[in-house]
Amino acid sequence: MVKNITAEQLADKIDADERFTLIDTRPEDSFEAWHVRDAENVPYDPDEGLSEGQLNEANALIDDRPVVAICGKGLTSTPFAFDLDEQGYDDVSVVTGGMEEWSKLYEVIPIETSSDDLVVRQVQRRAKGCLGYIVGSKQAEDAVVVDATRQTDQFKVAAQDAGLSITRVLDTHVHADHISGSPALADEVGVPYHLGDAASERGVKYEYEPLSDGDVIEVGDIEIEALHTPGHTSEMMNYLVDSEFLLTGDTLFVDSVGRTELQFGEDDASRGAELLYDSLHETILDLPVDTTILPGHLTVTSDGRYENGSPGDPLQARLGDLREDLDLLGLDRDAFVERLSDDAPGKPPNYETVIAINTGKETVDDEGEATELELGPNNCAA
Repeated sequence: MVKNITAEQLADKIDADERFTLIDTRPEDSFEAWHVRDAENVPYDPDEGLSEGQLNEANALIDDRPVVAICGKGLTSTPFAFDLDEQGYDDVSVVTGGMEEWSKLYEVIPIETSSDDLVVRQVQRRAKGCLGYIVGSKQAEDAVVVDATRQTDQFKVAAQDAGLSITRVLDTHVHADHISGSPALADEVGVPYHLGDAASERGVKYEYEPLSDGDVIEVGDIEIEALHTPGHTSEMMNYLVDSEFLLTGDTLFVDSVGRTELQFGEDDASRGAELLYDSLHETILDLPVDTTILPGHLTVTSDGRYENGSPGDPLQARLGDLREDLDLLGLDRDAFVERLSDDAPGKPPNYETVIAINTGKETVDDEGEATELELGPNNCAA
């Protein structure tokens, strides 16, 4: 009998190290571009059915273990599972909604703070590696959201579970790898939406209240200072929370720094790298070494592995440790610019369309289309 499981149940199986075989039935190119950790690829066409060769391949992979089948949306994994069922496999499950639902899986992680009043929640989008934040005051029972993704209910629930009401929504920058949910979230809860004031140079069409370098937002007694840190993008803002945490967006990660050519282009990537070097060395690295860095992304590889940390664990780093451990931060200006300009990784899929949506120049109303635009891991690190 074929069973259905959710993306959350698949994650639970993986995290518990359960013994099973995960078979992805998408075409090889789709699988190679992005898949769940430890998945095996058996491309399957429902019109052709399960060939003898595919059955032999599946037999070798399964090795008497339970089977979980997954594809893009469940359209090929379901008939594949029924074919296995007909071949006598009695423990076969299908991930409902497939990779589309996997891409929407979230965990909310409390971040330890030194203040009894300060509340910080890291909202991890597991498959994409996107990190958003709830930052609030227990006493005031208010919070801001930073870098919301388009599944805005995740942030509403996270704030509600923390006993906080959302009073403002901030983006660190115009994102290139995923569709921002911040304008929609601000509109849904009826609060201001903020971007850095240099966003005007990018022709952002959304209504937003601009923040300038040094502006301070107060949430109860909690102070959030906006720091202009151009490089990854021209309007990038980092947010210094109560002089304890720095929300760095795509400026500084725990394993790298932000790439610069997604906005500036290949020909002007060096200009972005120069700006980023200055932002790192004249703003971020001037902060106290005990400042906790909370980045906008963690690295999830195309084969679904976390390169730093584990799903559900906080992703953060001490600034002093990054200064010592990241070789990029130890390079002089010329070497840094050369490294970022000459060694750019593959671009996020559909990034130009995603940027157009995030500046309000284009819209996407269909959930399936939005999911397709976002499929795959993020590629915003250098």
